[in-house]
Parts: sequence; C-alpha cells; structure tokens
Amino acid sequence: MKFKSKNLREIAECIIGDKNYFDYKSSRYISEFFEDCGLPFTHDGSTRWAWTSDRLAELLEESCPPNALPPTFVHVLRALMHKSDATEDDPERINALIELNKPLSREGYEAFYGTDNNLYIKNLHNNQTIKPVENPHRIFSEIEIKKRERLISYLDMCSEDQLIENVLLPLFRILGFQRITVAGHKDKALEYGKDIWMKFILPTQHIIYFGIQVKKGKLDSSGVTKTGNHNIAEIYNQTTMMLGHEIFDPETNKRVLVDHAYIIAGGEITKAARNWLGGKLDAHKRSQIIFMDREDILNLFTVNSIDVPEII
Repeated sequence: MKFKSKNLREIAECIIGDKNYFDYKSSRYISEFFEDCGLPFTHDGSTRWAWTSDRLAELLEESCPPNALPPTFVHVLRALMHKSDATEDDPERINALIELNKPLSREGYEAFYGTDNNLYIKNLHNNQTIKPVENPHRIFSEIEIKKRERLISYLDMCSEDQLIENVLLPLFRILGFQRITVAGHKDKALEYGKDIWMKFILPTQHIIYFGIQVKKGKLDSSGVTKTGNHNIAEIYNQTTMMLGHEIFDPETNKRVLVDHAYIIAGGEITKAARNWLGGKLDAHKRSQIIFMDREDILNLFTVNSIDVPEII
C-alpha cells in the first residue's frame, strides 16, 4: 500500500510536532517515539519530516487485508494520538484529530476516538473499522468490567431479535464480517435454517460464507426443553439445512453454499449439547460448526469498541 507523498509528509509532521496541537520532537524524541512503538528506528540527523515520512512509507509496505491498513502503521497512529499526550490548548485532542484526518481522508480513511478513548480508523469506502485484534481472554479494566456487567443485564432482559440486532450484528461488523443479512424473524417462512448470513473476505480475496443460528437461552441436550432453554435437537435440522441451502450474494451475483455455521446462544451451550450435535453430524459437517455462547459474546463485546444497548 502507498500513500501520496504529500499525505505522508503531513502525517510525519504530526508525529514530529511541526503541526499545531502536537508536541515538537527533536531528533532524540523522534527516536524515542518509535522505540515506544516497538520499532527499531533511530533518527539519523537528516531532515526530520523526510526521514519520518520514509519510515511511514516502510510501514505501509507491510502486508494487510484488503481495504485495511498495516497493523504497525495503525499502532503508530494510536500511539501518536493517545489522549495522555494532549496539549493545554487541545485537552480532548479534537483539533489534533482534525489535523490527522486531513491527510487520512484524502487516502480514504478517517480516524476517530472510541468509547474507550483509544484511536480507531475506518475505511470511508466501506465504512469498516480497521482495528487491532483484541484479546477477549485478557484481564479487563475497571471500565470494561462495568461494561460487561451492563451487557449481562441486557442479555438477561432482551428478546432474541434484540440479541441479534443490537448485540450480534454490531459485534460481527466490527470484527470485519461483511454483508451481514438478517433473515427469518419477521417472516419465519424466509428463515431456511439461517438467522443471519455473512461473509469474510480473506487477504487473497477469497470469500468464506457463514450462516448463523441464534437462540436466546441455554442450549442443552435434555429430553424435554425447559423454560428459557433450547434442546440441541431443535436446531439440528436447521443446522443441516443451513449447510445444505444456497444463498444469493448480490455483490458477486452468484448463488453460493454456506461454508461454516455458527450456533450462537445467549446462554450456555452445554458440553453434552456440543457432543450430541457432534455425534449426529459426519466428520465433514462437524468441522463446519462453530459454537459461540454467552461467555464468548460477553468477552468479545467487552474488548471491542461497541456501546452496550439501552434496556427499553
């Protein structure tokens, strides 16, 4: 990936502090900045903006998914825009963000602050957020713990449709899935065993299609379905239909088969339920099934920059 020279220079001038609302950096502090970013760059005493621009160009040459930016380049911008480095005349870094977005917007990107006060970048052509992969199994901050508790309260009270529309759809969008289409809940005749279908584009431009079956409550393998629970046998037929039916992708104008099926529960998916379904499916179809239960939803939602929906 390449940026225009003018735009690289302006981003470099933000880094070295030649732009308003950014702290000035001498040669030593330019080197320290890149060292703090985990990069082995040491300024050689040459023209500051030109040297920094060349380093940014090198970072942009790293591989990345289509319509995205290399992770290291994004990391540098996030470090540059950390709110702890705000100047007295721009305490919320709003003006600094405006300066950074001038060159970024000319390349088709826009930077913004998430609810966690970290910088994120989105592609203006497809409105997809470019972000580092968050670890959902790390230790949560105090703010994230409170966010998780609010989401637990929401999951306890929401309907299945609200789980899909207000929790799962925003989550999958920010994780990079595309063409997320909901089917079936307003007209059950349209469901065909799929609550949602979506696709993920690999760096090689190949497309993987996913069908999603969503249940609000717990999935178990008991003989009788309890109130709020769903017997895994109830979705067995829907899962096999999901993997056997074609879907139409209007962007490619082709009918395609679903490659993988997500089975998602707003409650627990018991080990017995997973084993029961695994025993019913042949080896090929077993490899196509991905389980996702409440803990997975909570952890992924918590570490990503998504607002918890309001309980109405």
